[in-house]
Amino acid sequence: MAVTQRLPSADPAHRDAATAIAMRRTESLASLVRKELERMIVSGALKGGDRLNEIALAERLGVSRGPIREACRSLERTGLVEVQVNRGTFVRQIELKEALEIYEVRAALFGLAGRHLALAPNPALYDRLRGLVDRMDAASDDLDAYYPLNVEFHATLIDGAGNGHLAATYHALAKQLHLFRRRGLVPRESMKTSNREHRAMLEAIFRGDAAGAQRLMEAHIRAGKARLIAMSRTETAVAPPEVAAGG
Repeated sequence: MAVTQRLPSADPAHRDAATAIAMRRTESLASLVRKELERMIVSGALKGGDRLNEIALAERLGVSRGPIREACRSLERTGLVEVQVNRGTFVRQIELKEALEIYEVRAALFGLAGRHLALAPNPALYDRLRGLVDRMDAASDDLDAYYPLNVEFHATLIDGAGNGHLAATYHALAKQLHLFRRRGLVPRESMKTSNREHRAMLEAIFRGDAAGAQRLMEAHIRAGKARLIAMSRTETAVAPPEVAAGG
């Protein structure tokens, strides 16, 4: 009697495994798309208020719309984008008041990271950070070159502190501030001033001055906040009356 062998794809266990693998592939692709969208926001290619067109993004990134949707849901959870009913998904616009509040929290977290780093100096980490500072010096006339290095420098300091909860909270807040942070660095001298602060922070960390590192790193974030306030006042002063009044 002939025996009919059931194909593996007909076996429920095989179907479940195939589904799980497909889901992992989708999640991995969605993660790559999310990172690319984050990069576009950080670089300024996507600005606050811009609509995320699923079809255009899918064509640009060479993927289907599914991973785009999943990436957007992830970005919504982190506060980078917002979904407006019957309108679509937009890069989130943060009001100045909220941005200034986030700066204060970032200052406290950044200072705490500095204290942790100074209590356990790491020569390899120091070399990497010093290299980033040197590259920022060379790029201090070009915001598009300087800003990604600045983001990497801050992220490397935070991750190097070895406190996962601190890092997760800091990164979530920092992502929401990319547009404002770029604006605060637009004047050429702002980039040079910021990088001098970076060098002073590194010196305090790697001579083991925990209190000094904490103080300098808190002051660095607050200096960025002050530059943003000054820039916002300048923009308001030069805007047409209806714009300055919020019309």
